[in-house]
Amino acid sequence: MLEFDAQTTHLLDTVYQGADVTRRRQASFDALKPGPGETILDIGSGNGLLTAELARAVGPDGRVIGVDPSGDMRQSAIRRCRDFDWVDIIDGSTRHLPVADASIDKAASVQVFEYLSDIPGAVDEVRRALKPDGKLVVGDIHFDSLVWFSNAPERMARMLAAWDNHFVERRVPALLPPILRKAGFGVEAVHPITICDHQLKPDGLANMMMILMENYAVSNGYISQQEAGDWAAEQRSLAAEGSFFFSVTHFVVSAKKL
Repeated sequence: MLEFDAQTTHLLDTVYQGADVTRRRQASFDALKPGPGETILDIGSGNGLLTAELARAVGPDGRVIGVDPSGDMRQSAIRRCRDFDWVDIIDGSTRHLPVADASIDKAASVQVFEYLSDIPGAVDEVRRALKPDGKLVVGDIHFDSLVWFSNAPERMARMLAAWDNHFVERRVPALLPPILRKAGFGVEAVHPITICDHQLKPDGLANMMMILMENYAVSNGYISQQEAGDWAAEQRSLAAEGSFFFSVTHFVVSAKKL
């Protein structure tokens, strides 16, 4: 698992405001369709970007509850949402959401379910919190969709295999619809958002992943410092010569409590 310490939080705070990640967040916002006066739960609220956008949408007659287990992330979200009195940022996780039964109109989760060891349990817990006809929107990458060019494909494969250790499930968008149906949800839509970069953008998803992957692989002993550094250097060299290519698809799954 990734440790969301102050350094990682700062990196995410920067990149999550870039175009690639903003598109993913906007897709979840659009699928959720937040309305005035609604109570919305932001599960894994992180640095609070989506939380703040939801707060503006529901207005002071509504309520937005951001739940996250990381203290550094919660502090970032609290700072970002300090002007919204109707926002609460709370310590919690999908195992036990700190809200009453049937108290939530809508719930959203972006890039969280891939870290869960018990996705059916999390879905059941969200269903408990939702009102009748309440809506759940989950956005996650299907990592089998990742295409990343390298002239050293075996080294790239080792880096990606190391990265696989940082999450629990790489196929969330494919697995989630049947889990939702079994739990008593009606699946309304599965919407793909493909991020395809032929440049290594400073605020892009690929650049963020490069930094996180190199640090994670080395600090956890999966890859040597030399090999990880060579991998990152090759990607920057490819970008400089106009040969960089990165593509991955994020999916937004929308469901309604039946």
